[in-house]
Amino acid sequence: MTAVDSTQEPRRRRTGLIVTIIVVVVVLIAGGVTWGVLAANGSGSSSDDTSVAVGLRLEPTNLDIVETSGIALDQVLIDNVYEALLSRDDTGTITDAIASSHKVSKDGLTYTFTIRDGVKFHDGKTLKPSDVVWSLERIKDDDKANAHLELAAVDTIKADGQDVVLTLSEPSSTLLWSLTGRAGVVLEKAATNDIQTTANGTGPYRLTSWKQGDSITLSRFDDYWGDKAGVAKVVFQYFTDSSAEVNAVLSGDLQVATGVDPTLIDQLKSAKGYDLVKGKTTDKFTLAFNNAKAPFTDIRVRQAIRQAIDPKALIASFGAGVPLGGPIPEGDPGYEDLTDIDSYNPENAKKLLAEAGVPNLALTVTIASFYGTTITDVLTSELKDVGITLTVKPVEFATWLSDVYTAHDYDLSIVDHAESRDFGSWANPKYYFGYDNPQVQKLYQESQTATSESEAADKLKAAAKIVSEDAAAEWLFTSTSTTAVDDTVKGFPTDFTSARLNLKKLAVTE
Repeated sequence: MTAVDSTQEPRRRRTGLIVTIIVVVVVLIAGGVTWGVLAANGSGSSSDDTSVAVGLRLEPTNLDIVETSGIALDQVLIDNVYEALLSRDDTGTITDAIASSHKVSKDGLTYTFTIRDGVKFHDGKTLKPSDVVWSLERIKDDDKANAHLELAAVDTIKADGQDVVLTLSEPSSTLLWSLTGRAGVVLEKAATNDIQTTANGTGPYRLTSWKQGDSITLSRFDDYWGDKAGVAKVVFQYFTDSSAEVNAVLSGDLQVATGVDPTLIDQLKSAKGYDLVKGKTTDKFTLAFNNAKAPFTDIRVRQAIRQAIDPKALIASFGAGVPLGGPIPEGDPGYEDLTDIDSYNPENAKKLLAEAGVPNLALTVTIASFYGTTITDVLTSELKDVGITLTVKPVEFATWLSDVYTAHDYDLSIVDHAESRDFGSWANPKYYFGYDNPQVQKLYQESQTATSESEAADKLKAAAKIVSEDAAAEWLFTSTSTTAVDDTVKGFPTDFTSARLNLKKLAVTE
């Protein structure tokens, strides 16, 4: 770990804020059509050359917002490059976006969205209601689409003038929320760009470059339908090493660092020129069990692992967070304090393992390498105390996606599930957890078709308690986040930063 002198005032970043814009044009040949990230009709000169460099930890494996999994895509692209029918603010309130207004019928079966006039894609083409219909139908009909199940209740999608009307086969308590994310993202039907490497959205920023393994650069889109972006360029710089990110802040190479490693915060406290801002999250650091394979098919093994872990000791080592105890974090519908279920009890954990016939168990935990070793060091020690030998297998995130998420080839895994309102994973036996409980699935479905928020939350609450009592995983903690923000940077979001970074209000002052 590189040492950082926290008493040194960081070199002021004024030169880092005034830069010469280098227009990066990525040209692809697709079907005989030349495609530029900055198409002639979609480009425009910026009124100033302000730039903000933002440090992030998790880089997307590719840019396909339709089929590629991973919150890293949502974090950078949604609201900034791509827009959905609806959006949501940092309090979770749903707002209109590409739709200028929306209404829901009293029976909850008809949703009408009036599409905003004058919305342009970054290639200069005007968005039409037919683009919205095509985009939603693509998600609805493609079972490989990441948000496919979120539109399960939608029966038909039709354009009626400037309106797009969705008719449902049954009420959906979560549809509006889903339409603030991938399920509601609108793409251009006629576009020919490769969405794995480029992006053609309608947001206030356009993608101008992606240097894999290094950075993603966004530039202001001057033909944006709403208020223009307050800065000309945003560079997302990716760091696999926490100390390197902190050093980049102190040296003036970054104006913002998100998700500052809690163990390194003290190194930033005495440095002048920026603020350390605490933020809310729905990040659920989860020790996932492969419920579909032995020995995790035995509930006693799962309970033993949970009871062997002391969340308070883990949080103390990590440096931030609150105990969780179940799959729904505080702030999401259906939350209940479940920390008493399978609470820390190493002596009983040993008894459970003996009863299960595995008093000396060897397991492997697969973890993306950017998470570091703090959590796995604590778990290795605590599990050893009850007779479990833990082998830590760090891998690149792309490998984690292919081996764990897709192929379900793992024993244990540790992931920060940052998405809000994602309980549906526990009602999906095909998800990488391998958890299959018909009662949970029934309660979840009933929550989806509930006609009131309170009824939906009650169903989720009941389902979440069953999942925790089944010891389907060990929910280590809900993290709290710290964002380092240069004092010249205004409007950078500091809540839920690992899930969404809406930069519409971002600005720089001298």
